[in-house]
Amino acid sequence: MTLEQTIIKFQQKDEKAFETLYNMYRDSMHGTIYNIVRDYSIADEVMQDVFIKAWHKSDTYSSKKGRFFTWILNIARNAAIDKTRSKNFKKTKQNLNSDFFVDIIETSDSLDDKTDAIGIKNFVTKLGQKCKDVIELLYFKGYTQSEASDTLEMPIGTIKTRNRNCIKELRNMVLN
Repeated sequence: MTLEQTIIKFQQKDEKAFETLYNMYRDSMHGTIYNIVRDYSIADEVMQDVFIKAWHKSDTYSSKKGRFFTWILNIARNAAIDKTRSKNFKKTKQNLNSDFFVDIIETSDSLDDKTDAIGIKNFVTKLGQKCKDVIELLYFKGYTQSEASDTLEMPIGTIKTRNRNCIKELRNMVLN
């Protein structure tokens, strides 16, 4: 069965298709979620929620809008960010500082196969420090642009411009 057929079956609530997609994407989803929440048990919990949410909202996926992987990855990222913004999470966790994040990206043994399943590490390490700082806060820690502006002590317009330019640079690296 092709991926497209599996996705259609998934949208028709076929449990075998659910299991197939779960097995295909669980490592990538878990790595993405873990990068945001920094706790394996919480990442496991959020990942389960992500697949259940995808199951219930499968009718909202359209191949015309993008790849299934991108769709479910966005659900995972948003769920992880929502988790870090919850009162309970904030009481028990503290945000990592940027030095720790840069070390994670720059040391090859820190990002295991699960975390780097989508291959982003190779691209992010090629970016300049200014891009790493912005991408870390906005995409890996889930900061809003306003929070990133406060943390990096720069105008929000600069954050927005830098974010747009850095994402464009990443996109060019990935597509070329």
